[in-house]
Amino acid sequence: MLRGFATITYFAEDLDAAKAWYAELLGTEAYFEVPGGYAEFRIGDHSQELGIIAGAWAPHELRPGGSIAYWHVDDLDAATAKLTAMGAEVYEARKERGEGFTTASFTDPFGNVLGVMYNRHYLDVLAGTAQ
Repeated sequence: MLRGFATITYFAEDLDAAKAWYAELLGTEAYFEVPGGYAEFRIGDHSQELGIIAGAWAPHELRPGGSIAYWHVDDLDAATAKLTAMGAEVYEARKERGEGFTTASFTDPFGNVLGVMYNRHYLDVLAGTAQ
């Protein structure tokens, strides 16, 4: 039934600031926008979508929590350094989850939880060697 995520969305009270912050983090500009309400980036090996939604459009109170989507990174230490240098705060410190699986998560300046992970399985899938 579930085949993979289509779009991950984060909310931000200041959409323009969030759009600029993520453009700097990702090294690319949003490819799609709804003025005053939404910006979307395509990133990663499979052009996955990351959407930023204006806080006024949120169906709930804005606060960190809930599920955490982890984005694969090749160098967790470098990702951690960049995120903290850009003002993200540690939500959950680096944690070894098993051989080849290490996670960390951060709260972005807009209150969203952003997970990063070195994930051996992700690399195996890309290489066509996943079991």
